[in-house]
Amino acid sequence: MGQMELYEAIYGRRDVRRFRTEPVGDEVLARILDAAHHAGSVGFMQPWNFIVIRSLAVRQRVHDLFTQENARAAGNYAGERRELYDSLKLEGILEAPISVAVTCDRSRHGPAVLGRNSIPEMDLYSTCCAIQNLWLAARGEGIGVGWVSILDPTLVKPLLGIPDDIVLVAWLCLGIPVAFEDRPMLESVGWEKRLPLEEVVFAERWQQRWGADFSK
Repeated sequence: MGQMELYEAIYGRRDVRRFRTEPVGDEVLARILDAAHHAGSVGFMQPWNFIVIRSLAVRQRVHDLFTQENARAAGNYAGERRELYDSLKLEGILEAPISVAVTCDRSRHGPAVLGRNSIPEMDLYSTCCAIQNLWLAARGEGIGVGWVSILDPTLVKPLLGIPDDIVLVAWLCLGIPVAFEDRPMLESVGWEKRLPLEEVVFAERWQQRWGADFSK
């Protein structure tokens, strides 16, 4: 992938919620998972595992758990914000033909992992790098990915036989999207807006602005 292709994948990546019914081939899925497996990880720990779920019965049970959690989450909002929240489609568990549960084995390679002594959470951060690789590789293949975070991991893990000491980091929905939208859905509906780059980049110390021209 050339530089422009890479940037196109980055800027065109979306959290997809609406999927077509066509299946995702095993060869395509294998390439996407291999890209995820080639993510950087602290101490070359590679703490991730990927559980591919096609079973509609399992996905239905997870969707039921989502419905419960979503009802609880909706209670955080009131008025127009609540109305907007209720109108949002926040998952595609049943529509997408594949779900992938991404886990982190925090004990892989033992307690002394190079580079993890000062920041033990580096294994979790490494797993998130694998998820980002997966997301960008999927975008390059024309496959949409949706990360469903409105789930209680303690209720999902038993459905997949995940041991207690393994962390469930993400439930991802994969499939051919109805469309890759021009803007993120939450930006399009007015839930949030993208922060200007100059507001989040500092130079030398906290809150000291960098003088670069980001408009080019």
